[in-house]
Amino acid sequence: MTSAALKAARGLIRDFGEVEQLQVSRKGPADFVSTADHKAERTLRAELSKARPSFGFLMEESGASVGSDEKQRWIVDPLDGTTNFLHGIPHFCISIALEREGEIVAGVVYDPTRDEMFWAEKGVGAYMNDRRMRVSGRTKLDDAVIATGIPFRERGHHESYLQTLGAVMATCAGVRRMGSAALDLAYVAAGRYDGFWEFGLSPWDIAAGILLVREAGGQVSDPGGGNDPLRTGEIVASNVQLHPALAALVRKGARRAA
Repeated sequence: MTSAALKAARGLIRDFGEVEQLQVSRKGPADFVSTADHKAERTLRAELSKARPSFGFLMEESGASVGSDEKQRWIVDPLDGTTNFLHGIPHFCISIALEREGEIVAGVVYDPTRDEMFWAEKGVGAYMNDRRMRVSGRTKLDDAVIATGIPFRERGHHESYLQTLGAVMATCAGVRRMGSAALDLAYVAAGRYDGFWEFGLSPWDIAAGILLVREAGGQVSDPGGGNDPLRTGEIVASNVQLHPALAALVRKGARRAA
């Protein structure tokens, strides 16, 4: 997985250096796809298929395909943070997860601009390059910095989001919106952020990050406390101490807008 990410990242870095000359097409309001996405996805599919030819795929650009081993599949986002990438903002990543019988058992999030490889395997722990990661130890929301994602224009319920944002802002030390859910979760696992929440996400946005946080000692759920945000697309992640209070704030904001 790490080798595939490194190979795909070489092409992304070359394209990022020539971002103004990329051919870009729109696939929806404020939701762009570049030639870089497709090239990275082709590289990842080729490398992962070479390593495990029987596994299926769920990929952002090309969708789902079932392998001969129906119990295992790769969940891949070749470029999480596409809008950042296309605007020359060096905050984007490659995300790869391995799902086995409905459970994420391995995950990689690679930031090529900083050469930071976040990886985890179930029962083995979470690491950044060769260093073990742990979630932050803060226990009070008023000391915590929380990350989130803002819905794209014409996508998502903006009023509900703003109510939730207001509830979190009024309680926490700060809120950050950096534009890559996979990296946000990796940063929670590394203790850089104390928590993260977002709505309307796809499996490839969060599959690897969920395992990173859990293997780093954190807790991940949907706002209602369910343990399968991969299916709902709604996620709250933090350390165990902050999680009940953060999830309650997110629910409070959502109820206020309902």
